[in-house]
Order: sequence, then structure tokens, then C-alpha cells
Amino acid sequence: MPRLPPHQRLTTDFPVLHFGKVPEFDSKTWDFRVEGLVENPVRLTYDELLALEKTVDVSDFHCVTGWSRFENKWEGVRFSDLAKLVRPKSNVRFATIEADGGYTTSLALSELMEPDVILAYNFEGKPLEALHGGPLRLVVPKKYAYKSAKWVRKVVFTEKKELGFWEQRGYSDSADPWKEERYSY
Repeated sequence: MPRLPPHQRLTTDFPVLHFGKVPEFDSKTWDFRVEGLVENPVRLTYDELLALEKTVDVSDFHCVTGWSRFENKWEGVRFSDLAKLVRPKSNVRFATIEADGGYTTSLALSELMEPDVILAYNFEGKPLEALHGGPLRLVVPKKYAYKSAKWVRKVVFTEKKELGFWEQRGYSDSADPWKEERYSY
């Protein structure tokens, strides 16, 4: 499989695309919740999130609008480590990611447990800028970037799939860049 998906153009820039207003961040009041069908739901402050085991991952990033950026260095919490902390129940098959501004996306638990899927708070060695999803962004390298939700505030483990913000508007739920799964029709 080629590294650059079909009909993508390589860029060294990191274009900014999002829906809605960029939320303001206050580390003193911000929190992150993990709940749903789990044994140990958690609510973490920003400092508590930063205290979790950190991972560094270098991965490629593919936007549904047609650009890709190689070799992005993300730092944060591996999703699989977060799952170990909250212990999803045996009937969990999916997780819905909720972000500031009402944005959501949903992925299969098996996809989220891949070792390169992280909740990133640093990018290229610096705190993740708000325009790029800071303070916390989901990074799912094998999917188009609308699955890599910006401004994440909550993860809800579920038994059933829920269509996210863009998926409800006709975007592909599977979002595989190498199959060009941009739209659901």
C-alpha cells in the first residue's frame, strides 16, 4: 500500500479546518470525562491528564479535503491505556468521542485500541495549539482527520454505534483514506 492515499496531495503545512468557534481553554476549570459502559468512570483535570503515562507517536495525517502531512509527532495518552484505566465492560463495541461545540465522532473499540491511536495534548514537542484541537485531540492516523476530533472533552463507551457530526451529514463512517471513503453515498 502506498504511503500517500489516492488523490491526496502532500503538504508540509498544517492547514486549519474546523466547524464552529475555537473554544477557550482554562486549565483550572477544564475537565475530561470517560464514562458509559465502564467499570471505573473517571473525571480528570488537565493536570491529572498530563500525569497519566505519556506516549510519543509519529504518524501521518490525512484530511478528507485532499491533503496529507507526513511525520507528525504527537504526545499524549494512548487510547488503549485510557481503556485499561476505565475497564470497558464486555459488551462494549464502540466509543463516542464528544468535543466542545457539540462535535462528535464514533469509532469501533477495535479501531481505537490500535497502538497509534492517542489522545494528544502536545504536537511537535509543544502544547497543542487551540486551532489544531488543543488542549486535547484524538488522533486516529488510519482514518480521515474528521475522525481525529479536536477539543475532546468526553469519551463514552457504548454497545451500539452512534453516527457522529459529519457522518450524520453524509460523510463516510469508515473514513478509510486508502479506499477513498469520503462520503457514505
